[in-house]
Order: sequence, then C-alpha cells, then structure tokens
Amino acid sequence: MSSESKRNGKGFLSGTLIGALGGLIGLGGAEFRLPVLMGSFKMPTLEAVIFNKAMSLTVVAVALIFRTKSIAVDQLFAHLDIVINLLAGSLIGAWWAAGRAIKMSRIWLDRTILLLLVILSFVMLSEAWMPLHDSSAGLFQPGIATIIAGVIAGFFIGNVAALLGVAGGELLIPTIVILFGADIKLAGSLSLMISLPTMIVGFSRYTNADAFQILRKEKKLFVWMVIGSVIGAAIGGLMLGMFPVRVLMTLLGAVLLISAIKTFKHTRQR
Repeated sequence: MSSESKRNGKGFLSGTLIGALGGLIGLGGAEFRLPVLMGSFKMPTLEAVIFNKAMSLTVVAVALIFRTKSIAVDQLFAHLDIVINLLAGSLIGAWWAAGRAIKMSRIWLDRTILLLLVILSFVMLSEAWMPLHDSSAGLFQPGIATIIAGVIAGFFIGNVAALLGVAGGELLIPTIVILFGADIKLAGSLSLMISLPTMIVGFSRYTNADAFQILRKEKKLFVWMVIGSVIGAAIGGLMLGMFPVRVLMTLLGAVLLISAIKTFKHTRQR
C-alpha cells in the first residue's frame, strides 16, 4: 500500500471516529478534527484551519438536510428572527476574524487557537454538569436588549468559527436556549442555519490566503475524510441514547483539553 493510500485511509478512519463522536453528542466534531489535522497530518496551522472550515461546511450542509426530517422547515422559519439576530453579529465576526488570521503570525495564531480550544473544552465540561433544559422564557424580555445581546454573542461566535474552522454549535445552542428561551432540539437546527452562512463568509475570506492551496493539494484526503465524517455522523446518530450524555460530554471535554495542549506543544517543537 502506498503512503498516499495509507494517508487517505487514516483520513477516512479519523473522519469516521470524529463524526461518530459528533453524532453522539450532537456536534460536528470540527473542534476535535483540528488537533488531528495539525498533529497526525502535520498541517501548518492556517492550512489546517482552512481545511477544517471546508470540511465543516460540507458536514453542516448534510446535517441540516437530515435534520429537516425531525424539525419541520416551517417551524424553523417561524423562528427566523433568532437566526437573523445572531447572523447580524456572526457574519461580521467571521469576516473580521478570518482577515486577522491571514495576517497573524503563526506563533500568535497557534496561541489564539490553543486558548479557544481550551475555552471550548471547558464549555463542553460545564454543559455536561450543568445541562441545558428547555426554557419558556429568554434571558431578557423580547426587545432591544435581546437584539443587542444577540448581535454581540453572534460576533464572538463568528470569531471562534472563523479561527477554528468549526460550525460553533457548542456555543450557538446554549446561546439560543438561554438568550431566546428556545427548545433545545429546535436550537440545534437553528444553530445549523446560522453556522452555514457564517462559515461561508469566513471561508470566502480565506480564499485570499496562499494557504488556501491546501484544498487542492490534499483533495483526496479531503474527500476521504468527508465520506468518513458523514458515515460516522450517521453511526453516532443511530447510537444516540446508548451512552449517558453527561459521561460522554465529560470525556470529550477532557480529550479536547488534552489534545489542544498536545497540539500546541507539537507546533512549538515544529
């Protein structure tokens, strides 16, 4: 077997495993994929972010199509105001952060990504032990305060999505539930509606970077990882309910924290 075939097989396997984990907890798994791309596949930081962003776009688009079977389209459009509110901030945040990432030195980009991955791991751990419940009311009374809070939250989420190449569901879902009082299952689908255009904006910004050539260079790896991710997400969805969500979230939060630190050490040595 050639080294390229082994690399593609490794991509399929890692995509499947990460997709299955994401399917089990209702996330895309991009936060786990980034350390793998930088550590196992030795991709430079910015190239790994762009590769991860392209994969996240594909996986989220597929996930949104499948979720329309459980959450009706008319139900999603009934809450379009939430989507527009958060998008008003996330689109600006994604555009701004992607522009900064292109110009940022690799050392500072590594440090920024490490910090964001650590924050996400703690978010995951906190959600494991302080799970969100359906809420009949948002944080504020409907009005200007909610709109302003939504734009600000969206801006920061757009930053994270652009810098890590993730969909941002682990931040969007709790924001939608807490800020707008939406049902948590509905929040999962609404988060995908926000993630897709947010990632497209960040992705289009990255097309100006030389590192964008990674998608042409690693085209076969990309295809095999996407196939693995879709299959893994389907497997994870079928296994939903077999494992306690709290245990899974705790385990994955710890794994993300350890992998983030290891990735940072790897980039420093490199």
